Amino acid sequence: MASSLPPCSLIILFFLNYFIFCQGTTANQIPEAYVVYMGSSNSINGEIFDIEATESSHLKLLSSILPSQESERLSLVHTYNHGFKGFSAVLTDEEAAVLSDHDEIVSIFADTTLELHTTRSWDFLESESGIASNHQYPLHASGGEDVIIGIIDTGIWPESPSFNDNGIGKIPSRWNGVCMEGSDFKKSDCNRKLIGARYYDTREDMIKTESNRTLKSHTGSPRDSVGHGTHTASTAAGAMVPNASYYGLGHGTAKGGSPSSRLAIYKACSLAGCSSATILKAMDDAIKDGVDIISISIGVSSIIQSDFLNDPIAIGAFHANEKGIMVVCAGGNDGPDAFTVVNSAPWIMTVAASNIDRAFRSNVVLGNGQIYHV
Repeated sequence: MASSLPPCSLIILFFLNYFIFCQGTTANQIPEAYVVYMGSSNSINGEIFDIEATESSHLKLLSSILPSQESERLSLVHTYNHGFKGFSAVLTDEEAAVLSDHDEIVSIFADTTLELHTTRSWDFLESESGIASNHQYPLHASGGEDVIIGIIDTGIWPESPSFNDNGIGKIPSRWNGVCMEGSDFKKSDCNRKLIGARYYDTREDMIKTESNRTLKSHTGSPRDSVGHGTHTASTAAGAMVPNASYYGLGHGTAKGGSPSSRLAIYKACSLAGCSSATILKAMDDAIKDGVDIISISIGVSSIIQSDFLNDPIAIGAFHANEKGIMVVCAGGNDGPDAFTVVNSAPWIMTVAASNIDRAFRSNVVLGNGQIYHV
């Protein structure tokens, strides 16, 4: 005969199930930032005819699923309308699910945090002054002066000698970008080398309340307080800096892969990481501004890779390619095991890491006089 649970066990099981149900329901009702992707835009060369009409249509769509008593959430965190269509907004899981049923929506995904992923690198790659050693594959035409590289990262430190504009000609007339000022960044910090700089609200500028996530008012700046963005910008297109060294080691001339190319900076990240929604906004702006290449050293961990329709970098890169813009991304910090490369969509040029061909050795002298060569 089958045994039955005692009454006290049934009561405990009932309340356990009820608790789990309530927890799931509560979690679903906490508004979070979402990205709403709506496919290709109708723009030509990154320009659209009526930005206000686009934002109005997005708000109308949003209002159709938001409760009337929560009208304060009827606002857009970002609007995408140059390279692709869409917006980011604060939604519950249930609202996101309802919105995803609209015919205009391609995909909706949570605004997740992406992670941030040297003087001899280009010599190691057999590239000198931007030209491969066999002279068959130039990395740029006409010295690279008309090539504009958009760097999406943690900003830039403009005083670095890597960003001086000595010997560089006028800014290309097709450039449509801006040099945004901030509390510690002036328009004069831009020059013929560093031709543009934008900044966005980052993860550190977000606050969460019980009913909403909103943006704090703050005085932002394109200035890099982390160092990662300055590093990646100088690696891609740093000007030639003679007599560079690391505390006297590796003495020589530091330079980027294309020293005479222009740089446009999009500060979308902080030490806390990078918002998916903000990365998409930066890519949308870069398309509008007229960059030729977008460089991104950011991505998710290889263990949580998603499909392309939920991958902000894959989405932005796809539409950048539609506009003739090459997108170059880091392959991530994981590996070297199989399936650890990220940013590997077929329309992205994925750059992996490698061991370099030199090492700096020194002597360690112990108190007893023994010397170790390391």
